[in-house]
Amino acid sequence: MPEGLGRLERPALSGVLVRELINFTSFWRSVTFSATVEPTIYLLAFGFGFGSLVSKVGGYDYVDFVGTGTVATAVLFSSVFPGMFGTFVKYKFQRTYDAILAAPVDTEELVTAEALWIAARAGVYGCAPMLVAMLFGLEPSWGMLLVPFIGFLAGLGWASFGIAVAARMNSIDNFSYVISAVLTPLFLVAGTFFPIDNLPEWAQVAAQLNPLYHLVQLVRHAVFGFEAAADLGNLAFLVGFGLLMWRLAIRWMTKRLVV
Repeated sequence: MPEGLGRLERPALSGVLVRELINFTSFWRSVTFSATVEPTIYLLAFGFGFGSLVSKVGGYDYVDFVGTGTVATAVLFSSVFPGMFGTFVKYKFQRTYDAILAAPVDTEELVTAEALWIAARAGVYGCAPMLVAMLFGLEPSWGMLLVPFIGFLAGLGWASFGIAVAARMNSIDNFSYVISAVLTPLFLVAGTFFPIDNLPEWAQVAAQLNPLYHLVQLVRHAVFGFEAAADLGNLAFLVGFGLLMWRLAIRWMTKRLVV
C-alpha cells in the first residue's frame, strides 16, 4: 500500500464496488435464481406442508410465520455462500485480489467493499420469500419497507463471516465442515420454521447467541409490529456480530494476502 494512503478511502471502495457491479451483470440471472428460488421452495414446502397440519404458530398463521422467517434463510444463502466460495475462488484460483491490491487499495478496503456488495444483494434477495408470502395472504405493512435494510445489516455480518472462513481454508472441500457443523445447526434453530419456546432450555439459550434468530425476530416484528426493548437487543446483536466478523475477515484476509 502506498505510504500515506488512508484506510477506507472512498475512491478505493468505489472502485471495488463498481468492478463488482460490472462483473455482476454477466451472471446476475443465475445468482438471482439460486438466491431466491431455494428459500421460496422452503417457504412453499413448510408453509403448505406443515401449514396443512398446523394452522397457527406463535399467534400467527403458519404461512405468515414461515414467510417472514424464511427471509433469514434467503439472507444467509445469498451472503455467506458468496462470501466463502466467491472469495476463495477470487484469491486462490483467479488471483483477482492480487490484481486489485496492485492498485491503491489495501486489504481492509477490499474486504469492506466485498462485504458491502454482498450485503446489498442479500438485503434485496432476502425480500423474495416475503413477497411470495404476500401472494398467499400475508398482509402488507409499512414495516416491510425496513426488511431490506435489516437484511443488509445481517448480510454484512454473514458476508464477513464467509470471507473470514475463506481466508482460513486451504481447500474448497473444507467448507463442508463449516456448512455441516456451523451453518446447518444455526439454520435449524433460528425460529424460522418453528418457535424455539418448546425446545430444551439449553437450545433456547443457544438460540440467543444465533445471529439468524435475531434476524428472524427483527423481520417478524417489522412485519407484524416492533417490540422496542427486544428489538433494540436484536439490532445490537446483529451490529456486534457484523463488526466482529468484519474485523476478523480483514485480519485473516490480510494474513492470507499480504503477510
